[in-house]
Amino acid sequence: MTERAVPNRLIAVLSAAAWLAVASFAGMPGDSQAQVFNPSQFMLGNGMQVILIEDHRAPVAHHMVWYRVGAADEQPGISGVAHYLEHLMFKGTPGVPPGEFSKIIAREGGRDNAFTSSDYTGYFQTIARDRLELVMRMEAERMSQLDPKEADAKPELQVVMEERLSRTDNNPGALFGEQLDAAQYLSHPYGRPVIGWPAEILRLTLADAMTFYRSHYAPNNAILIVAGDVRLAELKTLAEKYYGMIPMRPVPPRFRPQEPNQIAARRLSMTDGRVTQPSMRRSYLAPSRSAGEKQHAVPLAVLAEILNAPTGRLHRMLVKGDGPAVSAGAWYSSLSLDPATFGFGASPKRGRKLEEVEAALDGVIAGLLAEGVTDDEMRLARTGMQAETIYARDSLSGAARIFGVALTTGLTVEDVEAWPKLVDAVTREQVLAAARYVLDLRRSVTGYLLPKEQS
Repeated sequence: MTERAVPNRLIAVLSAAAWLAVASFAGMPGDSQAQVFNPSQFMLGNGMQVILIEDHRAPVAHHMVWYRVGAADEQPGISGVAHYLEHLMFKGTPGVPPGEFSKIIAREGGRDNAFTSSDYTGYFQTIARDRLELVMRMEAERMSQLDPKEADAKPELQVVMEERLSRTDNNPGALFGEQLDAAQYLSHPYGRPVIGWPAEILRLTLADAMTFYRSHYAPNNAILIVAGDVRLAELKTLAEKYYGMIPMRPVPPRFRPQEPNQIAARRLSMTDGRVTQPSMRRSYLAPSRSAGEKQHAVPLAVLAEILNAPTGRLHRMLVKGDGPAVSAGAWYSSLSLDPATFGFGASPKRGRKLEEVEAALDGVIAGLLAEGVTDDEMRLARTGMQAETIYARDSLSGAARIFGVALTTGLTVEDVEAWPKLVDAVTREQVLAAARYVLDLRRSVTGYLLPKEQS
């Protein structure tokens, strides 16, 4: 699946709330004594990082391999090759014929999937703990011995195009999102879609994908994360047996063009006859936890929580009572290797105009920048974010995913574990400073998505 917009094969769309929960976990360097998942970690001799999150409540293991490479690491002109390679990873190795990988997992009572984002690519299986060795053997084999044939690769490119058609081209909101990203990022590759531009997808070849594979799919560029009913000694033995035998290879540095300083607000309007509900979005360039003015990252996460609260400012001033919007929300995609965005979205009530919604949003932002946030808003935000921390412990896949996203975007295990204290330490003054740094209209893109008749 593609991510940034969406995580391929069985495409699961992550809700804004789910992303906020994931984004909340990876903090910046702090007190490493604050434990959330209490993981174990070690390094194989070939440079592969291994994380274990023990959970012995059920005889199940969740096995993930994350590669520190994604769509933003592609060369210009071959957008979509990272995602295309993800598909081809299911097309055969010496020990597993094309198309058999997922069938074997299913026959053993498990499930598997994969996903591509701008910053990482991941593969996972959930399986009974006594089948963990099987999935590790198969996953290690396709890390080092992938061997797709042209007869399987060419039809799979059509599968990718059909995925783009169904998930993006047939979805005005997804097309609108692509245009917003392209307007936001003039130089940085975050401005191009993870799945790729249509004309460039059609030109992709098996050779393109295998060059990308040989350049980036190496154990020293990967992270193994296992969560569930597994002991550390057992995992060390299996990891050494299957992954430890794969030779280390040179991996190119993650060089990416950097975004020039934005000095003028950008606007766009898109009309589409399939749109039934007008909407607006606005995004601002913002630091992430790994890039830019990182001291603002945790305060921005707190601010997003405040704005999205059921009784928060967006609901009170845009939706409640005579407010012009039927819905409104904010998001902050903080877990990225390079600078991220802080965004808003809203749709008008019947008979109201998007211009009214935008004016009301401008009022919320102006009030925030003038007065900051209140003690009550801070208290409620902290409570909600700490609750997310507690609930995340109940999900094997969720816990593993939090570490995978954090570690592939420049953070550490200690950063994840320090999250509760980082949230508690955020002050009202820091939230205001972060808002004033980011919510500058000159660094924004505002877009209207309209039905055809409103053009």
